[in-house]
Order: sequence, then C-alpha cells, then structure tokens
Amino acid sequence: MEEFRRSYSRLCKESGAEPQETVLQQLHELPWGRMDLATQSLTLDTCRALGDLLQKETLLTELILSDCMLSEEGVTLLLQGLCTNTVLRFLDLKGNNLQATGAKTLGKLLRQNKSIQSLTLEWNNLGTWEDAFATFCRALVGNDALRQLDLRNNQISHQGTEELALALKSNTGLQQLEQAMVYNQDREATFRENQARIHMLSKEVQHLWEEKSKQGSGHLCSKFLDPMETTDKQQEEMVQSSRTSTACVGQLQEALNERHSIINTLKAKLQMTEAALALSEQKALDLRELLTTTDQEHRSLAQKQAKDHRLEQQEAAERESKLLKDLIAANEKNLLLRNQVDELEQKVKSQQEQLFLTREELTNTSAELKMRVVQAEERLELEKRKSRQSLEYLEQLRSKEVEHMTRHLEENERAMVERIQRLEAVRLALEEELSRVKTVALSERSQAEEELIKAKSQVRLEEQQHLAHLEEKLRLLALARDEAQSTCLQQRQMVAEAQTQASQLGLQVEGLKQRLEKLQQELSNKDQEKVAEVTRVRVELQEQKGHLQAELTAQEALKEKMAALERQLKMMANDHREALLDRESENASLQEKLRLKEAEVARIRDEEAQRARFLQNAILAYVQGSSLRAQNPQK
Repeated sequence: MEEFRRSYSRLCKESGAEPQETVLQQLHELPWGRMDLATQSLTLDTCRALGDLLQKETLLTELILSDCMLSEEGVTLLLQGLCTNTVLRFLDLKGNNLQATGAKTLGKLLRQNKSIQSLTLEWNNLGTWEDAFATFCRALVGNDALRQLDLRNNQISHQGTEELALALKSNTGLQQLEQAMVYNQDREATFRENQARIHMLSKEVQHLWEEKSKQGSGHLCSKFLDPMETTDKQQEEMVQSSRTSTACVGQLQEALNERHSIINTLKAKLQMTEAALALSEQKALDLRELLTTTDQEHRSLAQKQAKDHRLEQQEAAERESKLLKDLIAANEKNLLLRNQVDELEQKVKSQQEQLFLTREELTNTSAELKMRVVQAEERLELEKRKSRQSLEYLEQLRSKEVEHMTRHLEENERAMVERIQRLEAVRLALEEELSRVKTVALSERSQAEEELIKAKSQVRLEEQQHLAHLEEKLRLLALARDEAQSTCLQQRQMVAEAQTQASQLGLQVEGLKQRLEKLQQELSNKDQEKVAEVTRVRVELQEQKGHLQAELTAQEALKEKMAALERQLKMMANDHREALLDRESENASLQEKLRLKEAEVARIRDEEAQRARFLQNAILAYVQGSSLRAQNPQK
C-alpha cells in the first residue's frame, strides 16, 4: 500500500491539487489488499486520482467507501476507474446518496467489470429514479460474477421491484439479495386487494345511483337496502380482513425481528470469521515477509556470487597478463634464437670460406708438386747427361721415386678429398642443426601463440559463463593442464635431443680435432677456434637447458596453483549447491504452508458462505410459510 500511497500523492500533485492528509493517513495504516476509506469526505480531485489508480491496481481486493458523501461526479470518476479493474472482489458504497447518475454508472460497472462478487448499496436513493434504476437492473441481467447484492433502504418503488424481479429471473450467479422485500410485497398485496374492493364497491354504488335515477323511490328503497346490507357485510369483512392483515403484519414483524436477530448472530459469526480471516491474512503476510527475506538472501547470495565472479575475472585478467608477459619473454627468446641462428649462419659462411681456402691451398700444393715433378725430371735429364753409366740404376731409382711420389700424391689427394668430404658432412650437419633449431624456434613460437589463443578463449569463456558452468571450466583447465604437460614433455624431448646432438657434436669435434692435428699443424689454430666455438655453443646449450629447466619448474608451480584453484572451485561449487538446495527446500516448505493456509481460508469462506445460504433459504422458507399461513385464513 505504500506504493499506492506514493502514486496517489504523485497524481494529486500532477493535477495541481494537494493530497488529503486524512486519506494519506488511512492509506498508510491499511492492511494488505484492503482499502477502508469509510466516513472520509473525499474531494473531486481525490476521486479522480483514486479512479486513475484503480484502473491498474493488481493487489487491492476490497474497497470500502461507505458514508463518504460522494458527489455524482466523484462516484462517476471512481466507478469508471473500476470498470477495467480485474482484481477487486468487494465494493461497499453504503450511505452515499447515489441517485440517477450513480445508478447509470453502476449499470455500466456491472456490464464491464466481471470480478466484483459483493456489492453493498444500502442507504442510497437508487429507487427514486425509475428509469436509471431500470438501467441498473438490466445491467444486472448480464453479470454472472456478482454473488451478493445489498439494496436495503433505497426507496425502491413497485415498478423498480418488478424490474428487479425480472432481472433476478435471468441472473444465475446472484446468491444473496438482502433487502426488505417480503414485507413490501405483503403490504403491496393487501393494498391492491383493498383497492380492488374499494373500486368494486364504488362501481356498485354508482350502479345503484343510476338505477335510482331511473326507477322510483319506493321500489328503489328495497333494492337500495339490499346493497347497503351487502356493503355493510363487505365493510365488516374488510374490517375482519384488516384485522387479519394486521395480525399477519404482526406475525411478519415478529418473523422479521427473529430474522434480524438471526442476522445479528450471523453478523457476529461473520465478524469472528473475519477476525480469523484477518489472523490468517496476517499469517500470510508474515509468510510473504519471510519469502521477501529469503528473496533478499537470494539476492545477497547472487551479489556475493557476482562478486566472486568478478574476482575470478580479475584473476583471469591477471593470468592473461602473466601469459602475455610469458609470451613476450618467449618472443624475446625467439629473438635470441634468431640471433644465434644468424651467428651460426655466419659461422657456416666462415667455414665455407675456410673450405674455399683449403681448396685453394690444395690446388697450390698440387701445382707445387707438379713443379717439383718437372724439376725432378730436369734433374734426371741432367743426371742422364752427366752419367750415362748409372742410367739403369738411376732409372730404377727414378721409377721408384716417381712411384713413391705418385703414391704420396695419391695419398695426399685421397686425404684432402676425405677431409673435404668430412668438412662437407660437418657443413651439412651444421645446416641440419640450423634448420632443426629454426623449426624448434618456430614450433615453440606456434605453441606459445596457440597457448595465448587458448588462454584468451578460456578467459572469454570464463567471462561469458556463470557459476553453473564451473565444471566445464574445470574441464577446460584440466585440458590446458594436459596440454601444458604435453608441451613440457615435448620440451624435455627437445632438451634430450639437444643434449644428444651436443654430445654428438662434441664427439665429432673431438674426432675432427684429432684428424686435423694428424693432417696438418697449420690448421691447429683453426681447429682451436672451432673448439672454442663448439664450447661456446655448449655453454649456450647449457644455458638454454637451464632456462628450460626454470620454465619447467615455473610450469610445475603453475600446475600446483591450478590444482589448488580447482580444489577451491570444487569446494565453492559444493557449498553453493548445498546453499541453493537448502534455500529451495525452505522455499518449497514455505510455499506449501502458504498454500495450506490459503486452502484453509478458502474452506472457511466456503463454509461461512454455505451457512449463510442455508440460513437465507431457511429464512425465506419460514417467511414464505408464514405468508402462506397468513393467506389461508383470508381464503
């Protein structure tokens, strides 16, 4: 009703009028679903505001406006607002001096409103204006929702009673019509009977006077005396009938008094039932308040959950920022790896240059050897010239030396070719290692990007989903954990492969060093430089291994954090489910109690209505029986 009170004040201020303080006080003190403005003098502005509010009011079921001194225009405004109301059940307009306009507006209300079940119109002037009352009765014909109608003391005439009787023949819903109609019907019957007798006597007297004018006085006297005797007898019968009618009226008055006493007892019982109903309504209000408190608790719980969700979103944002930082670190690592790849490419180029230099040296040495062979041949020719005698011996020596030199040259050529092949193999191995490092860097970058994409999608899913999808979120976290484990395993495999490659490279470098030391002493410095480079590569690989181990430890810490978060989320989900189940059980029990109370109230109302119908039928039967007993002596 507080909302109704505020709306009333607002409408009055919008229309430029001040709200009535007495009405505001009454609205503040009213119970739920009932508005009692009895004995309050309502102004026209108040009636207009109440009419506008009653059009859309959905909680008001009982409206009492008795003795409010309503004007015709005020009644019209109020009843026009009630025409579209679908919730009101009880309307009391007692003692408001409703006349022709009020009767017509009430007829319009009965034609349009199908929710009002009880209408009290006692102490008004509806019957004074017969045409307006006939309009009201015709509207009563088509209304099947009305159950109780009170028309006492409305100055209803005989014509109005006939209209009302015709309306009651066609109406099938009205169950209780409280008005003093039985006594009025008896009075009307006796009045009509007396009027008929008087009319008949006046006709006989007129006929006698006509005969007197036609006939003589002597003969007329005998004829006149007989009718006079008959008139005396009729007068005596009229006196006797009036006495019987007065006796009947007394009996009817006693019956009416008894009925009034019975009605008073019924009213007392009705008041008691209304008090019980008020108690039950108070209990229902208490239950509604309890329901409102539970709703507030639900809202607070929902706010708490929203707060937790916001905290989770913040944590997710922090995790995303952390992942972004990790991605930046991975990008930096990729840059370092690229720099290392560039350095390795430079090393390969330098080694290619060294191979080119070794090839040039090989060509130079082969040219020198050829020059030496030419010089040796020249010396041999000189020796031939000097000593012809030792030609065979020298030829043998020359052939042996040539063979030895050719054999030595072939061995040198084979050694240089093998050295070139080994260097080519080393170059190919380094190129393969470079390509493998590139693929590893690209795979790590793609994995980091995929992890970032997965993290972003997971954060979006966490933002979109609510507490009901916590299990799905845990499943996604488990998948992410499995993926992280798989990535860790892949990284471990990569570390193992790098270690094997490093060991293989170490072995190859040591073999190359030994072979190069055996081949030439000139290449020892270059071999030392290569060994230094290999050691540096080993140091870098060890550093990468240390970084990978640090990342593995960080990932294990993240796994532990994820497991702790999963346990915490499971605990929160279980607590939330238990709280929701408790609240739902409490709501169900409260709704069941409310339903039982409403059923009990409806049963009490039905019992009281049934008792009232039984009492009414008994009173009508008693009154009809008394009227029949009163008419039998007359016959």
